[in-house]
Amino acid sequence: MGGQVLYTAEPDTHQQQAVALPEHMAPWWMDGNGMQEPHFMTRGVNAFWRRCWRYLLFPLRQSDPLNCSEAMLNLLAWDRGIRRFTNEPLDLYRKRVKYAFVNARDAGETAGFKRIFERLGVGWVGIHERRPGEPWDLITIELSDSNLAQNQTLLQSLIEQYGRTCRRYQFEVTFPIKVQLNHGRFDGSYQIIGASL
Repeated sequence: MGGQVLYTAEPDTHQQQAVALPEHMAPWWMDGNGMQEPHFMTRGVNAFWRRCWRYLLFPLRQSDPLNCSEAMLNLLAWDRGIRRFTNEPLDLYRKRVKYAFVNARDAGETAGFKRIFERLGVGWVGIHERRPGEPWDLITIELSDSNLAQNQTLLQSLIEQYGRTCRRYQFEVTFPIKVQLNHGRFDGSYQIIGASL
């Protein structure tokens, strides 16, 4: 614990929620100008209690997948049934471990599957089931070409872990293009003039 550097991707929420350790000040007549010893003793005691405070928060930090050490992260991943795939970035692995329970809950429905992809940063995803003219057990995942190329291993891993049983999955690639459509006003007027003799 002494010289170990911990991973911190975001501000430590446990430290923000913990009771603030008050800064104890020596009385004005012992503030270091007149008598030096009480001033230095106060600073030393404050430093000691700050260190104890950090040690007490250490177990809480280790239970948070976004801030814990990599060894603890592997233990949490094993506990939650997550396996790290080859060349997976550490940040993505941390997110997968953090959202494992929520993703497992969302896995059974189409909207939940979209939320899983959104949580892990895949981007826009369309999921289509039971299309006319296709087999009933085929689920089509529609995404852009860049999303498929960048996240192919992640998508395969998510389908293995959270995909429905007795279903087949296929990817459908869409190429978004910008289209410019010009418009203009078109109108006319009609007159009918009747004449009789």
